[in-house]
Amino acid sequence: MKKYERFWPIYIFGVLLTCSAFAAESEDYDAAAGYQATCFACHGTGQAHAPVVGDLIEWEIRAEKGFETLVKNTISGLNGIMPARGLCADCTDQQLRAIVEYMLEESK
Repeated sequence: MKKYERFWPIYIFGVLLTCSAFAAESEDYDAAAGYQATCFACHGTGQAHAPVVGDLIEWEIRAEKGFETLVKNTISGLNGIMPARGLCADCTDQQLRAIVEYMLEESK
């Protein structure tokens, strides 16, 4: 048996534990709290002409572009006005997706 082969089960356990922790984190993510902490600065006040959450007409216009386009624009930024990832540099793509979904739901 090679020197490191005996550690293989521990390595696999660590990988599985890490993956399950990430899955639990994304399932437990509170999109409303994420919105309040990062997006509300613009989307709650209309700063930089951001569509205010709850403004049915403005969000309907954006929803017509498609959900995936909204998520992509959130991640990449838009027109030099909305910064990439909004104001949430430490949010994962899945968390940003959840926030966009929350904002759309709150604007129906």
